[in-house]
Amino acid sequence: MAVEKFETALKKLEDVVNRLESGELSLDDSLKAFEEGVKMAAFCTKKLDEAEKKVEILLKKKDGSFAKEPFRLEDD
Repeated sequence: MAVEKFETALKKLEDVVNRLESGELSLDDSLKAFEEGVKMAAFCTKKLDEAEKKVEILLKKKDGSFAKEPFRLEDD
């Protein structure tokens, strides 16, 4: 996929949704737009998953130093 940035893919996804919601596309164009939207959504999901894995929280220890720990959602 030629998209390199999350923000670009998200904008394209928003544009696809707007075109589909307009109701002005033919069936063939709607299917093409839907396919593009699915690809953009998958790309955005992948980028968000990658970002989540990189997030770290600094926790202050009793001795005043800091330790890095992976970010965990409360559901995990």
